[in-house]
Amino acid sequence: MRKIIVSEFMSLDGVIEDPGGGENYEHGGWTNQYFNDEVGKVVADALSRSDAFLWGRVTYQAFAAVWPSRTGELADQMNGRLKYVASTTLQRVDWSNSTLVSENIVEEVTKLKKQPGKDILVTGSSVLIQTLRQQGLIDEYSLLIFPIILGSGKRLFRNGTEARAHLKLISAETLPSGVVHLSYLSERKEV
Repeated sequence: MRKIIVSEFMSLDGVIEDPGGGENYEHGGWTNQYFNDEVGKVVADALSRSDAFLWGRVTYQAFAAVWPSRTGELADQMNGRLKYVASTTLQRVDWSNSTLVSENIVEEVTKLKKQPGKDILVTGSSVLIQTLRQQGLIDEYSLLIFPIILGSGKRLFRNGTEARAHLKLISAETLPSGVVHLSYLSERKEV
């Protein structure tokens, strides 16, 4: 069975909004000063273990506005991978290899997990992640924690999250830039 991996760039205070810049967010691009070969290797490793993305509307639209016009190895991976877009408002998705999932999102994601293939990466997509988490569909969290406090923005775990979840640390690595890569398995026990 395929795994759903939440893979996020996150500030020390839990913000995941617009790490690379480009959106209308006052702190956009907050990872840029820390991005280096070591961070790039973590990203490349995650991509090598996956063959699909699962995104919400906002993340899909942000990536679709940038990647189709780019070239190079990373662009080839972004453009070539399967992309599942969970949205009840989009009517269509035009980026190559994109499929719109607009009804029964939880049921459709459950079916995707049962298909043969590699991991499915979820990046950005804070609203979608809350739904997946509440339904017990997330298998692993791969978090790159950047040594910066932003003070505002969309957070991975919002206030009012309905249930606690117990996670099991499976790896921790401190990169030379001060970025920490943490990977957790979801134990699916909620209290």
